[in-house]
Amino acid sequence: MTYLILGLILWVAAHLFKRVAPDLRVRMGNAGKGLAAVGILAGLILMIYGYRQAEVFNVWFPPAWTVHLNNLMMLAAVFVYGMSATKGRLRGAMRHPQLTAVKIWAVAHLLVNGDLASLVLFGGLLAWAVLEVVVINLSEDWERPQPGEAKKDVLLVVITVVMFLVITFIHNWLGVWPFPG
Repeated sequence: MTYLILGLILWVAAHLFKRVAPDLRVRMGNAGKGLAAVGILAGLILMIYGYRQAEVFNVWFPPAWTVHLNNLMMLAAVFVYGMSATKGRLRGAMRHPQLTAVKIWAVAHLLVNGDLASLVLFGGLLAWAVLEVVVINLSEDWERPQPGEAKKDVLLVVITVVMFLVITFIHNWLGVWPFPG
């Protein structure tokens, strides 16, 4: 659990570095970007390693039906995440699509995982995403982009379905079947 917590701390610190110490970050130039990237990658590795090695201690036992809700929320999370890259009508529909997707993803996983390591990991990333939105909103104004063509939104739906299937395959490869049965 120690590696998991250290990974979360490193992840949060590396992501907030640009907003909390903007002058230092600018003075560091590309080295600052590199430091943040290394911190994020190291945090991710520590979180994965810490989560996989954590002893299972069940805090609560999720009902079986939450798996269906989780999968629906995951489909929504992939779609919302994709909105950050769309050039369609949905472009600019929300300010923080990637962080909103992380929040949906975290809540979805909290619904189906009742062990302590999952509560720390997914709860920690949920708290980070909320904090990140607050810090960004306080530190800079947002200029809403103009909407694009509707056909690009259709492409977003197709990409969402494909990515959801890829994520399902990866979960299965890692030994976690994300569907009931």
